[in-house]
This record gives sequence, structure tokens and C-alpha cells, in this order.
Amino acid sequence: MRRVVITGQGAVSSLGMSATATMEGMREGRCGISELVMQDVDRLSVKIGGQIKGYSGEDFFSRQELVLYDKFTQFALLAAKEAMAQSDLELSEEQMLRSGVILGTAGGGLHTQDESYRTVYEAGKNRVHPFVVPRLMNNAAASHVSMTYNLQGPSYTVATACASSNHAMGQAFHMIRSGSTDVMLTGGSESMLVFGGIKAWEGLRVMSKEACRPFSATRNGMVQGEGAAVFVFEEYEHAKARGAEILAEVIGFAMTSDASDIVTPNQDGAARAIRGALRDAGLNGDEVGYINAHGTGTTANDKTECAAVRDVFGAHADNLMISSTKSMHGHLIGGTGAVEMLACVMALRDGIVAPTIGYEQPDPACDLDVVPNTAREAKVNVALTNAFAFGGLNAVLALRSI
Repeated sequence: MRRVVITGQGAVSSLGMSATATMEGMREGRCGISELVMQDVDRLSVKIGGQIKGYSGEDFFSRQELVLYDKFTQFALLAAKEAMAQSDLELSEEQMLRSGVILGTAGGGLHTQDESYRTVYEAGKNRVHPFVVPRLMNNAAASHVSMTYNLQGPSYTVATACASSNHAMGQAFHMIRSGSTDVMLTGGSESMLVFGGIKAWEGLRVMSKEACRPFSATRNGMVQGEGAAVFVFEEYEHAKARGAEILAEVIGFAMTSDASDIVTPNQDGAARAIRGALRDAGLNGDEVGYINAHGTGTTANDKTECAAVRDVFGAHADNLMISSTKSMHGHLIGGTGAVEMLACVMALRDGIVAPTIGYEQPDPACDLDVVPNTAREAKVNVALTNAFAFGGLNAVLALRSI
């Protein structure tokens, strides 16, 4: 079976405008969540988020490009550019046929949608821009990344709510491992921090008005963020032959469905996904040193995830480090798993485990080592990253240092 490695990574988030800056924010335990700046923010009850402040598409793209690029597409293109530059990947015409793009998103072009609703319903106009559909469609980011780098193999978008990025990366992993492709750009992008996006989420009553405090007894909800992360997944021998620097190896993936409730998480579904990833990777549970948790900061999610970890790992659960970086950059919904993958790479490559910040008080239902408030130096050889989505859709990836 072919091996799959990561040779490039790029990101934009409220912690920084690159993968390096985002990881530095994680090391520092910095909070990228702040007061939202947007139209009609006074009409929102939730006024905080992991917003990328001071961002302007005009600083990165031409006017002609911005006509076609919603904000979530812009973020994906910036992350892909950084990942490709780090990978130093040059593909022949033949290799381009065996290279593709799989990205995750949940909201797609919500900025375009929000603006168009205002144009029609608020301003009373009868026409919208002719490129509204190409801007808002969920596959826009993946399509533009494929066109930018002339990647002519499989290219598509996965939309499975909060598990979108993990599902996308898992599919990319499977394609390379099976021999269908040699190189895949994969990850996810999201920008739901618009009035309509926040207002819709307010109705669910799962959002915090104060802070994201995963695993803490004082937690009271999730906080949204925005941004993207994109990785270059490459077949090991292909990467080795060109002398590429390898950041980490992807060694397993599993996905399950709870088939029980559209919003309430299920311990069994989560546990089966974790076990499946270990089995796919050929791992024993005691080989895992770190888990990047889904860790949304809601009462139900955090308690259920901790119970699933204990169910799978038994006594070894007490030796695991588990943290939620959502406490720093917010919940990027469809893009969140991709940004969180950076924490796994950082643990495996740099020996730095990202913290769960905002942790105030232990919760007996979350009695694991959640690396509270401060990053930790530790040798980690194997890491997992969890994603458990609305709809009962679970996706877990396993990575190894190399």
C-alpha cells in the first residue's frame, strides 16, 4: 500500500495570515477571538468571533479576480499558494493529470449570498451580479485552486458541516494511497462571519456570547471563526524522489455516521470513528500521544467526546494529551479540521502541543489532560485529529512523525 506524506501547508486565520503565523499563535496560546466588525452587528446577540481583522481582498487579488472570488475562495487560494510554495512542487503535464483538489466547506459563498439578499430584499433591486452563482457555489474554491495550478485530476468539494475538512483530507489520502492520484491539494475554507450567517446560528442557541472554553466546567457554547488551511498531500516515493521536505505522514482515516440525531452528538459514533482510524493506520491505542479534539465548547460535545476517548483508549486515556485549538481561532465549521491539522503537524514535527485556552475550572465529565491554557513541549510520534459534525457525521485522521 502506498504511503502518503504532507510536503506543504498554508493557512489564514484570526491567529495570522500564514500557517507559520497561525502555529505561532497556537504556541503562544493567543486568542484570535474578538468583537465582530460587520454591518448590522448591533442587531446580533452574539457579537464575538475569530474574525480576520483588517483583511481586504484588494491587497491580494486583482479587480477581475475579485469579481469571481467570494471571501471563502480568497482564503483557500491564499492558503494554497503558501502550501505550494513550501512544497516547491513543479509538475509536468503528465503529472498534472494525476493531481487534484479536494476541499471542505459548509457555507460556501455566504458573503455573496448575504450581499445578494440585501440587494434584492433590502435595497429592492431586481437584478444581482451575473457571477453570483459562480461565486457562491460550494465548489468554487476547489475549482479556482485547480485552475490556478492546472491540476487536472479529481477536484471537488465535500460539505459535511463541521467534518467537511476532515472528510476532504481523508478522501485525498485514500486517492493517493489507492494509486488513483499522486498529489492532492486538500483542506478546507470557510467565511460565515456575515450578518445572515451569525443570525442563523444564533437560532440554534449553541453560541457563546463571551468566549470559547472547551472542556472547562464554565463553558457555555461555541464561537465561530473564519479562514482556511490547505495541505499538499503527496505519495511518499514521489516526494522522496524530488527531495521534498516531509512535514508528517498521514497513516489512517475513518468515517462513521451516528444515524441517531441531527444535532446531538453520539458517543458510539465518535468512538467507532476513532477506532476505525487506528485500525486503518495499524496502530495500537497506546501509540497515540496527542489528539486534536473537536472540542467545540458546548456542554454536550465536549462531554461526549471525552467519553468516546475513554471508551477507545481505556487506561491509556490518562496518558493522552488532548486539546481544542477552537478556543483560540474559533470554530471554522467546514474549514475547521484543516486549521486544526496544523496543531497535529506542530506536535509531530516541533514537539509543541497546542493548548486549550480559556480553561477555568475542571469538569468531572471531561477528566482528561486537556493541556490547559499553556502550550507544552512533548515528544509526539502519533497524533489523531477528530471532527464530529451536525448530522452525526464523524471523520478522524491519524498522522505520524517522519
